[in-house]
Amino acid sequence: MEVLRRKVALTLGQKQGPLEEYKAEPAQEIYGSLVFNDVAQRKFLSKDIYKKLRSTTLSGEPLDASIADQVAQGMKEWALSHGASHYTHWFIPMTGLTAEKHDTFLEPGSDGAALAEFDGKTLIKGEPDASSFPSGGTRSTFEARGYTTWDPTSPAFIQKEVNGATLTIPTAFVSYTEEALDFKIPLLRSIEALSTQAIRLLRIFGNKSTKRVFTTMGPEQEYFLIDRNYFELRPDLIACGRTLFGAHPYRGQELEDHYFGAIRERILAYMMDLDRELWRLGIPAKTRHNEVAPAQFELAPIFEKSSIAADHNMIVMELLRRVALRHGLVCLLHEKPFAGINGNGKHNNWSMATNEGENLLDPGHTPHENAQFLTFLVAVIAAVDKYAELLRISVSGPGNDHRLGANEAPPAIISVFLGEQLEDIVNQLEKGKVSSSRKGGILELEIPTLPPLPKDSTDRNRTSPFAFTGNKFEFRAVGSTAPIYWPNTVLNTIVAESIDRIASELEKGKGDLKPLADILMKEIKEHKKVLFSGNGYSSEWHEEARKRGLPNLKTTVDCLTVMPKKEYRELFKRYKVLSGKEYESREEIMWERYVKILNIEANATVDIARNQILPVVLSYQNKLASTIQATQSVVEVHQRGQVALLEKLVEEASQLYEAVQSLDKSIEKANQFSSLHQMAAAFKDGVIPEMDKVRKIVDGLEEQIDDALWPLPKYREMLFQY
Repeated sequence: MEVLRRKVALTLGQKQGPLEEYKAEPAQEIYGSLVFNDVAQRKFLSKDIYKKLRSTTLSGEPLDASIADQVAQGMKEWALSHGASHYTHWFIPMTGLTAEKHDTFLEPGSDGAALAEFDGKTLIKGEPDASSFPSGGTRSTFEARGYTTWDPTSPAFIQKEVNGATLTIPTAFVSYTEEALDFKIPLLRSIEALSTQAIRLLRIFGNKSTKRVFTTMGPEQEYFLIDRNYFELRPDLIACGRTLFGAHPYRGQELEDHYFGAIRERILAYMMDLDRELWRLGIPAKTRHNEVAPAQFELAPIFEKSSIAADHNMIVMELLRRVALRHGLVCLLHEKPFAGINGNGKHNNWSMATNEGENLLDPGHTPHENAQFLTFLVAVIAAVDKYAELLRISVSGPGNDHRLGANEAPPAIISVFLGEQLEDIVNQLEKGKVSSSRKGGILELEIPTLPPLPKDSTDRNRTSPFAFTGNKFEFRAVGSTAPIYWPNTVLNTIVAESIDRIASELEKGKGDLKPLADILMKEIKEHKKVLFSGNGYSSEWHEEARKRGLPNLKTTVDCLTVMPKKEYRELFKRYKVLSGKEYESREEIMWERYVKILNIEANATVDIARNQILPVVLSYQNKLASTIQATQSVVEVHQRGQVALLEKLVEEASQLYEAVQSLDKSIEKANQFSSLHQMAAAFKDGVIPEMDKVRKIVDGLEEQIDDALWPLPKYREMLFQY
């Protein structure tokens, strides 16, 4: 092990992989070059076909199926011009990962030559095996038929590889019996639901021109990078994406020196390589920086329509992993790859905008006079309060169970932070009259050479799970590995319900805005309990939240236990986002996924402890005993310290053996239940505590065993040597 560590140390800091000459291809010239975007469509489609396709992609008009053959022909020619030999329907099944099956364009002719073929039918429809993906019981093994269907609102793109290129067509995935089998279909339906209700409200406010309302999103993605050599020596990282063992390093993030620090050359080379890959695919990567934890980083994009942003985030996660390998690195996206330091989140910045470019959550300079903004704001507040459990469910998962509650991750209690300005306005609303807005002003630094610094009207709150940040809400509770389709599907649907309720109240008065103040006052009084501007980590807040009646679903099992509530199932059904069967299938998949992930982690804990850690402990114990015996045979001295160390080691080796045996039995016991609900409860209440016992013993042993013998790379190596 020591020899291998020295070998790793020699490679650290060296440039890895192909580094491009950046001046040869300016960023603005390569941006979107691998996307079948507006520029490519104008070039490869006739003017009439181009206009019909754009009316669907930009305005949400129904797709004219008669143009499919011409679009397919143009798309094929464009792909061939980039060297593509294959095409694939790209979709997001409920594995949480992307899926694709590649087919070649080439069709053999009678003369022995081959022609490139691709028609409208092939563009529109694919047929993967539906029984091999999670379906929550909607498909069984013998019922295999499923369909992928082209999503024209998300542009096709080229996947470039060393040996070729593939035309990649974003699609939706549906079963033969018409149930959605993916994350995309419910998101698209939820956008439709919100658009319908938002336009109703806009019409009451006198807006007659808006045709569509879209939700927009900018998901910030956090991740860790470690040297690939260390990764390959950690079976827990390979199997589980997180470390199951690891003593806290003597230096972690206490010095707070990593956040926004100078980016190391090797990491910056990776980031530059990644940015150019993303830009070629039209993904608006904007910001890159060191995050709080050592070896942790963040990438933030510019806002896009939420359906496109969700697709782009899946590509971002894939490229984060793929590009890392070129540089001798491995990207870790797990919510908590290392215990005791910051975890990874995906801050989901969400807003609503019209097809005319108006941001419906932009307060303007005088928000107290902006009745339309205040109405949409109150609708969001009410939605978050009324459906706090659903929002918490949307970000649940075993990985996020480790993360939520500390180290810049928000607590499991869903609350809303508005900031001083809007909170003051909401307090005025509650009293029935709004007359003023707080102003930001100027920061006085008393240094004449520095320019005046405009001061925002409110501070930020890093502990809030749902915070207003200027013209959007930041849903900070989303986990880093999560496909953001599901949290945004929930958010869109619950806000659609709130807008519907307010619009219906206003329509009772034939669209007159006079009742608006009373309606908003009523909504605020009923839902203001969800507003909180203090420290979300404090024990006082947990007690206060309990008194307010806010839910505190601490674990995934807690979340899934309340998911079957009839009102939640009916909500999605009412707005045609999910049928009852589709909703129940997702619940089933989440239970199943929880059990499978915990089963993998628990068995990995047993295997590593039993086959790697325990043999090393016994070897060191034997070495120590031999040393004591050899010393005693030469010199008659009291070896109190050495004997005490040996006795402690023998005791802890016995404890480890017993703890591993106990964990093994608890896994076996959990797997004997026939019900997923019982299995999940057994893993949460029985297996996880046993895993924690094993880890505590192992981490204590790591701090005592000869460093050269320890079989796993340590935190101090992985987090600081990359």
